[in-house]
Order: sequence, then C-alpha cells, then structure tokens
Amino acid sequence: MSRAQRLLDLIQILRGHRFPVTGAHLANQLDISLRTLYRDIATLQEQGAHIDGEPGIGYRLRPGFMLPPLMFSEDEIEALVLGVSWVTKRSDERLSAAARIALSKISAVLPSDLRNTLDAAPLLAGPSQTPQTSHLELYPVRQAIRFECKVTMTYQDQNGQQSVRTVWPFVLGFFDHVHILAAWCELREGFRHFRIDRISSLEITDQRYPRRRQALLKEWRKLNGIKDSLLTESDSRSA
Repeated sequence: MSRAQRLLDLIQILRGHRFPVTGAHLANQLDISLRTLYRDIATLQEQGAHIDGEPGIGYRLRPGFMLPPLMFSEDEIEALVLGVSWVTKRSDERLSAAARIALSKISAVLPSDLRNTLDAAPLLAGPSQTPQTSHLELYPVRQAIRFECKVTMTYQDQNGQQSVRTVWPFVLGFFDHVHILAAWCELREGFRHFRIDRISSLEITDQRYPRRRQALLKEWRKLNGIKDSLLTESDSRSA
C-alpha cells in the first residue's frame, strides 16, 4: 500500500469514529507500527487536519477537514484510467480529447507515488467494434442535452420510413455497435430510443423543453427498471 493510500485510509477510519480511537487500534487496522502511525498523524496535521490526541484516550478528527480533491485511492486511479481508455475508444473525437486532457490534468497534480500508479495502471479497455457510421456530429447533441433544448430531426426507423420528430434529449448511450439517443418524443408522446446512424439531419432549437432533464431521466429509469447504469444494448430499440 502506498503512503498516500494509507493516509487516505487513516482519514476514513477517523471519520468513522465519533469518539477518540486509540493509536494501537488505528495501527492495527492499517497494519503499520505505532511509530509510522505517529508520523502519518503528524503529516495529516501539517496538511490542516484537526486531529486531537490525548495520551491514554486516543485520536479524534474534528469535523470540517477535507482531503485535497485529488487524493485518490489506487483503485480509484485504476478506475479513472480504465474509464478514460474506454471513452477514447468509443466516443466522439471531442469527448475523447477531453478525456485525455482531464487525465493529464489529474496526473499533473497527483503526488509522485500516485502518479506512478496512474502511469503504470494495469487496466486497459480493449479495442471496440466500429459503431454504425453516421455523419452526425455528437457534440451538438451533447450540448442540447446539457442545456435541455428541444431538437428537431429527420429520422428513419428500422423499416426505412422517414419522419420529422421534435424530441427532448436527455441521455446519449455509447455501445460497441451503435450510439443511442434517449429522448421524449412529441410525436409519439412518450420515451423513445433513436439510433444516431439513422438520424439524417438534426437542428437544435432555442426552445427549452418544459421538464427538467433530471426528472425525465428519473422517470425513464423507473420505466425501464434501470438503477445506476444506462440502458443496456438489448434496450437500444429505435422509435
């Protein structure tokens, strides 16, 4: 375990105790010596942690201390690297570039031992199958979702029938074979899933849709039995 990880674990242990906890107990939980524990306590105090300690009673972390926001655990760093690797292989060019830049920013401010963990992360996303081709740029779609704007588009269903739809987009799903837009469709008066490769034209209007995106997302998840993840590929049927 790296020292940064150990300091993070120590803070979490202290946060989990409302009353003072002995140094022996802390050292035992972290599997370190008392001398190492004393050094770690001193380091956290130097970083601004209000840790009170009394002989024979123990240590207590006073409320209000927050670790630097980039004090990640090793597992969290591996998850970030894997996530960035996945995004760069399966999303649009702009989002891929943003993911790489974000990881570079994180790397620049990490402690040296955690930066080494990031650089040598053992998890990688495998190559993806190319999604169905589409001339449509995904960035404007993501902007419409972000600003809760109505979208007017020409869509071709699985039977080849074209229609003009006005929709309220709220989720963009990335799969190996296809990209899916989940939206409320004014024509069908309900939630629909649209394959991006079947959208021949798209225009973002200056009209905001009448419901908040979070409310649409919550209702859609409930209807589809979805808790934390996005729709599964088996759910990616078009309107």
